[in-house]
Amino acid sequence: QVQFVESGGGLVQPGGSLRLSCVTSERIFTDHVLAWYRRTPGKEPELLAWIHHILPTDYADSVKGRFTITRDSAKNTIYLQMTSLKIQDTGTYYCNTKPYLPTAWGRGTQVTVSS
Repeated sequence: QVQFVESGGGLVQPGGSLRLSCVTSERIFTDHVLAWYRRTPGKEPELLAWIHHILPTDYADSVKGRFTITRDSAKNTIYLQMTSLKIQDTGTYYCNTKPYLPTAWGRGTQVTVSS
């Protein structure tokens, strides 16, 4: 059962920006730490950023200072504002809980950084 719906990906040049969105259910939005992950074939999901209405927001070192995670309680939505994008940021981006629920992955949204 899909619990998350991601959107906002696309093709962008190095140095560019994108804003990703992820909608989930009210129950998950309220009860869990929510996070953005990047998945590439053959590798474990890479945790990028996480947010909770009480716990501190934090980021992986690879995106700290470039990405910003935010949440909108009225829309049960989290966002990932990505700036100064690099070629190595290319991948499929997903949201999930932290730690992630293995059966709850959505379809993700593809981000391609290329000149």
